[in-house]
Amino acid sequence: MDVTSVGVIGAGQMGSGIAHVASVAGWPVVVQDVAQAALDRAQKGIEANLGRQVKKELLTQAQAAEALARIAFTTDLARVGESDLVIEAATENVDLKHKIFANLSKAAKPGAILATNTSSISITAIAARTDRPDRVMGMHFMNPVPVMKLVELIRGLQTSDETFATVEAATKRMGKTTVVARDMPGFIVNRVLMPYINEAAYALQEGIGSAAEIDAGMKLGTNVPMGPLELADFIGLDTCVAIMEVLRDGLGGDSKYRVCPLLTKHVEAGWLGRKTGRGFYTYGAK
Repeated sequence: MDVTSVGVIGAGQMGSGIAHVASVAGWPVVVQDVAQAALDRAQKGIEANLGRQVKKELLTQAQAAEALARIAFTTDLARVGESDLVIEAATENVDLKHKIFANLSKAAKPGAILATNTSSISITAIAARTDRPDRVMGMHFMNPVPVMKLVELIRGLQTSDETFATVEAATKRMGKTTVVARDMPGFIVNRVLMPYINEAAYALQEGIGSAAEIDAGMKLGTNVPMGPLELADFIGLDTCVAIMEVLRDGLGGDSKYRVCPLLTKHVEAGWLGRKTGRGFYTYGAK
């Protein structure tokens, strides 16, 4: 199948990033969200990120302007349904994603491929909510999407070879490198990453070191660019908790996936990381 247009559901950080790279790749893109304010923020954010790429000489001013002009923003799901490839990038919530795909199944044109940017939830279960489980699969982009090269591709139980080949080709056209993961909780990246972040939260809770010391230890000791607690703040602590719960429930309640109580307390307090101004660290206005 030849993809000639892309739809994105969700105008948050991930959805905006996916729309950005899809438009730069040359496709007309429609971004849908239930909140007009989220769409307005997304448009401004994409314009700013394109501007950064111009400053870095990754794009010309004309290319950036053309990319921005290819993106439309709407609250109408039916407009997204006209796209050949629709990528859902809503909040990491099982019930929400199931509801979106049930509605998208009705709105999408026949033959459209429906993909999800879920970082941990069963692709097979999501596909079962649609009228086309053979045309559903996972495309897990990394954050920030315009910068990070990796996309995990995940087939559901019924995903067809044609669907996989089409999505793989589209992903590579966006300039991404792909790895293929089994449809198991957390896939590859979060199956390894989230227990690592969770263990760092336990280390902080037990007073093994301060947040800064734990992060410095991992950055300098393992040569990673960002420490686990700093990374958790970047991802969003609520997202980390949600993924850990998917791992715990999907892997038989194994205690090694038990969410650190300190992490849960931060979420209860509304300290979700960078997006709220406070997580394991406090973030002020620049």
